[in-house]
Amino acid sequence: MRQFLTALAFTGLFATTQAAADSPVVVELYTSQGCSSCPPADAFLHDLAKRDDVIALALHVDYWDYIGWKDSFAQPQFTARQHAYAAAAAATTVYTPQMVINGQAHVIGSRPTQVMGAIEAQRNAGSRIDLSVTRDGGHVEIGADAGRNGDYVVQLVRYTPEQAVDIRRGENAGRQLNYAHIVHSWDVIGRWDGTAALNIRAEAAGDDPVVVIIQQARNGPIVGAAELR
Repeated sequence: MRQFLTALAFTGLFATTQAAADSPVVVELYTSQGCSSCPPADAFLHDLAKRDDVIALALHVDYWDYIGWKDSFAQPQFTARQHAYAAAAAATTVYTPQMVINGQAHVIGSRPTQVMGAIEAQRNAGSRIDLSVTRDGGHVEIGADAGRNGDYVVQLVRYTPEQAVDIRRGENAGRQLNYAHIVHSWDVIGRWDGTAALNIRAEAAGDDPVVVIIQQARNGPIVGAAELR
């Protein structure tokens, strides 16, 4: 497990429909191509990505780029999101590989037994918002019923299903690593207080899968999610 001191920064017409009635659990893996401890967690994410009851997402951070290999998938906003989770949990460090389960449980990503236990706990944690996502050409229609008041952010996530990378320098030099569900965009597309029905139309051009996440503001629990692959 690699640790890093945190500054606590915060920062076709209706072709397919996905509803969150079966409450998929969102697993965010914070990883890096430059981290020698990460490949087992990256491999485990491949297994999670095959499950219908899990939305598996790899967010590559940039704070290991200094050790000799610049992660080709890393984005500063993913590092900032991990730091924000640390701030919300009153943690003083961030690390790779870390998995955050439904925005709540923080687990070392290379420990499958603990990860699966956290996933099961979140699945049984209680009611979730039923969320529908419908593809309409280059857009998605997002809907949810009123009735669960709160302060929520609605987020649209796009990812590349799979890609292999030849690592030429750094801790993983000489290895070819295969990554799954590599997030390349994560955008807040709305705020919602739950008092009225949610109805958002958002741009989602291209063939990459679409994930919609409803999360309590300030990196709180994820209360609804749906995916179109």
